[in-house]
Parts: sequence; structure tokens; C-alpha cells
Amino acid sequence: MTISGWAQILIFCAIVVALVPPLGWYMTRVFSGERTPLTPVLRPVEIAFYRLAGVDETREQDWLTYTIGMLLFHVAGFLLLYGLLRLQNLLPFNPQEMAAMPPDLSFNTAASFLTNTNWQNYGGESTVSYLIQMAGLTVHNFVSAAAGIAIAIALIRGFARASARTVGNFWVDLVRCTLYVLLPICVIITLFLVWQGMPQTLGPYVEATTLEGAKQTIAVGPVASQVAIKMLGTNGGGFFNANAAHPFENPTALSNLVQMVAIFALGAALTNVFGRMVGDQRQGWAILAAMGVLFLVGVGVTYWAEAAGTHTLNALGLTGGNMEGKETRFGIALSALFAVITTAASCGAVNAMHDSFTALGGMIPMVNMQLGEIIVGGVGAGLYGMLMFVVIAVFVAGLMVGRTPEYVGKKIEAREVKMAMLAILCLPLMMLGWTAVAVVYPPAVASMGNAGPHGFSEVLYAYSSQTANNGSAFAGLTGNTPFYNLTGGIAMLVGRFFVIIPALAIAGSLAAKKIVPASAGTFPTDGGLFVGLLVGVIVIVGGLTFFPALALGPVVEQAAMSAGDLF
Repeated sequence: MTISGWAQILIFCAIVVALVPPLGWYMTRVFSGERTPLTPVLRPVEIAFYRLAGVDETREQDWLTYTIGMLLFHVAGFLLLYGLLRLQNLLPFNPQEMAAMPPDLSFNTAASFLTNTNWQNYGGESTVSYLIQMAGLTVHNFVSAAAGIAIAIALIRGFARASARTVGNFWVDLVRCTLYVLLPICVIITLFLVWQGMPQTLGPYVEATTLEGAKQTIAVGPVASQVAIKMLGTNGGGFFNANAAHPFENPTALSNLVQMVAIFALGAALTNVFGRMVGDQRQGWAILAAMGVLFLVGVGVTYWAEAAGTHTLNALGLTGGNMEGKETRFGIALSALFAVITTAASCGAVNAMHDSFTALGGMIPMVNMQLGEIIVGGVGAGLYGMLMFVVIAVFVAGLMVGRTPEYVGKKIEAREVKMAMLAILCLPLMMLGWTAVAVVYPPAVASMGNAGPHGFSEVLYAYSSQTANNGSAFAGLTGNTPFYNLTGGIAMLVGRFFVIIPALAIAGSLAAKKIVPASAGTFPTDGGLFVGLLVGVIVIVGGLTFFPALALGPVVEQAAMSAGDLF
């Protein structure tokens, strides 16, 4: 580890924290229907969308109606994307004449982009046409991110409102998020990335002649516009198979920094939106502090593990850390930082191959996902996932002091605790359940690229990534098989909607409750004691749930690696 490496990490953290108040202020005004600097330009467009769709923006919905609208929207989106993938060979803007996707891969891909996962069992530049990249994948990058933020806003309203029957209007939240938040920022990021050298064209792939006289096809396309929303919306699906390690998706150190900041910007700012809407910004900062503690510990461990390298490399005199699978233009520090950022959020973009990390360095990204990616998390998903743990934490605090727990003036009772536990427990069910099946099912075992604990880690990482709606992979697993396509698609759908529905049920329950004034017995939830309790609950729940599985994979591999055995 170097001072330069830590300086880059701290600069990133400082930029993200500095963006939290202004972005939080702006998004609060957007979702409260207040005037913003962009209102004069975008308000007519917003009204036109409502008229076209027959939406009454003044009519709010209860939590069940909000949920039904959200689910119907996703069903329609799934069918549309599945149809586009199956008919790709018949559609325009396909200069490379890409064939239609097979049914099982189309199911997996549609489920992936629908759920903001962007897991890819295919190579983007060799499988998907320009039309699908734009009208299929990029569109879902926007609307899946907007839907996640909308759910978080609905849950915030549940905490903020008193004796209310409604939690907002899904269609209004979706339109406002897309129009006022995602699109304007993505336009700026896209122009910046084009300036940095990223392609943005509808022209065919470029044929080049190498110095040796061989012919080479260089893939190009509308890359910059997709990369902008893939990062800002924490989607992560790459235009190219190598994702952000590809020079056309991440050409410079400056583009790398902007992409990392974009991944965290909205997720971190939503904690400030929470504080503003409940009337106490310290509550938002407390949540962000808990996220920050977990994030910094993860970065520290990953950076240390990669900088230390392996016993085998060091014995050969190859000191300086583990550079396998990393781009030299980013180095160990920025590769480790990117890996933790992308898995602390539900992004999944990678600028290094996690399969080539040391066992301990690869375990931290896996743990980030197994915790539900609540460490800043995906846009919206991180906040409502963290609030599930907040419910459990204040419940534990209530048990310790012998009174009904409260949070921001709302009593947390049996219904909220049950819904929070349902949301939390559905994740290990998919992650561990499908892993257990895959490691004994012969066709699934045949897809493992490595033997021993590393092969087990490949499978565990895959289902952790898909269930947590992350999308990154260990890369050693051959995932494009009927078994992995179907089971992975199911894991993605469960990991998304079996968390969203309980979160909205909690929103409806809390909105109907009265505000309880703080008293001498109220446990303060805006200070260091609560941050420590929240972090402790997250670590204990995650440890009890996943440590046995981790012990079979990265933990035993780390011990073997220290003894000179590699897999």
C-alpha cells in the first residue's frame, strides 16, 4: 500500500461526501413537486407525458396500488425486452447482423436488465445490436434505476408522513426521476466521456490493418450514452465484454474517477433526502456514516490483500502486489477501490477481473453483495435495503431497554419487523440455495473454471451477484447454459421484488401511524451509538448467515494460498 493509493481513495470519498448535500437538496425538491432550476424547461415535457399516459399527477396511491403499478410496469418491460432479444435478427440498426438470442439467454438477460442487475452471460459487442443496446438495454438502465429510487422515496414518505393513507404516485415518481434527475446528469456525463475518447456512433465496426498486416475488427457504437447511465443508475452492464476494463469504456484515469463517483453519487445523496424529508438531516448522516464505516473497512482489507500479493509470487521475487487481471493504467489501489465501490453499490461494472484477485481481496466484494449491497447500495435499493436493517437494529435496541422501539417518531411494531426480516432472508435463500444445488448438479459443476475452493467461490459469487442485483462475476464460471440462465434469472427476480414488496408494505404501515414525540426513554438514532449498533447488527446477521459458506470458499483458499497452494 502506498500514500498515493490512499490519497486517491480519500479524494474519491471527499468528492462523494461533498456531493451529498446539493444532490440531496435537489432530489428532495424534485420528489416533493417543488420548483427546481430545470422546471422551466422540463415541466412542459413532464405534463405532456402525464397527458399521454392518462396519469393524474395530483392523485396519490396507497402502498398496494403503488406496488401493483410498479409490478405491472415491470411485467410490460420484461415482455418488451424479451421480444426485442428474440427478434433481434429481424430489427434495424444491426450492422453486424447479430443473430437472435436463444430463449434461455433472452430470459436471463431480460430479467437482468429489468431488475437493475445487468448480469451478462454474453459478450456485448459480439451478441447485441445497436438497437437492442439503445432501445432495450439503455432504456431499462434508466427505468430500472428510476423505479429503485421511486421505491426508496415511497418508503421515506412512510417515515415522514403521519396518519396518511398514501405513499405517492408510482408513475409520477418514475417520470420525475427519469426526467429531472437521471437524464440531465447523464447528458453531462456522456459529453464528458466522449471528450475523454469514448465512442458514440451508429456507424459499423471499424476494419483495421495491424502492423503485421493482419485484419482486425474494432467494435464501436453508441458507447458513451450507455456507460453514463450504467454508472449513474448503478446498472453495470458493459457495452463491451471487458466492461470498464476496456479502453473504449474507460479510456483515462479521469474517466475512471468520474465513473466511480457516478456509481455512489445518487445512492449517497438519498440518505440526505431521507434526512430532509423526515425533518432531521442528522438521521441521514447517521445512515451514511454506517455505510461509510463498512465501505472503508472493505476498501482497506481489499487494498491490503491485493498490495500484499501472494506467497507464491513473493517467493519468486515478483513483489509489488497482485497485478493479475488488473489494468496497468489503474493499478492496484484504483482496481481495489473500484471493486469495492461496484459491489457496495448494485452496479457490477468492473475495471479489473475479480476472479484474479487474491482470495481475501475477492471475498470482500462477495461479502458486500451478500449483505444486500446496503453500503451506499444501488440507487434507491441501497437506502431501502439499509432501512430494513435499521428496523431490525431499533427492534434490538427496544428489546434491550424493554420498550416499543421507535425510529424518527414512528413506533416499530411486529408488522414492520416481520416485513424487514422477509426482505432480508429472501437473499440468502437464493444465494445459498442455488449454490448448494449448483455444486452437486453435474452440468452446473462442469461450468466451473477452477477446482477446489475457488470453483466453489465462482458459483457462490455468481448467485450472490445475481440475487443482490449486482451483475459482476468472478469470470471463471461459464454461465451461458440453460441451468445458470434459468436459475440466475429466478434469483434476480426474487432478489429484486421480494425486497421491494415488503419495503412498500412497511411504507404503507408507517405512513398510517401517528408521530410519537421523543421522550426521555427514546433511543437516539442520530449519533455514534446508533451507528455502532446498526453496523454491529449488519455484521452479525451477515456473519451468522454466510460465514459457513465463505469458510468453504475464500477463507480456506486464503489459508491454502498462504501455504503456497493455488487454485
